[in-house]
Amino acid sequence: QVQLVESGGGLVQAGGSLRLSCAASGSIDSINFMVWYRQAPGKQRELVAGITTSAGTTNYADSVKGRFTISRDNAKNTVYLQMNSLRPEDTAVYYCNAVTIIRNYWGQGTQVAVSS
Repeated sequence: QVQLVESGGGLVQAGGSLRLSCAASGSIDSINFMVWYRQAPGKQRELVAGITTSAGTTNYADSVKGRFTISRDNAKNTVYLQMNSLRPEDTAVYYCNAVTIIRNYWGQGTQVAVSS
């Protein structure tokens, strides 16, 4: 059992920055990957960035490469998403997902709104 608590969402102007946090608790040793997804109204859920909990290997969607950075602090059981040069099209609910060999666990989501 894994619990995820997300924070850091809010309203920001285009060009601004925001850092999202996802704190994991429970059976944290079972987590192999931490992934950020986002979903805008009327759109399908989109994978934004992922990171392995062991080596810290990262991957990004093309739409956020060069602007977003995913990182983790294993001592704090927390994964971060640093979002720079934000655009209105980044507006979405952002979800944290923990991947284990048994199942995936989802956070509640945090709203990010970017104004033009």
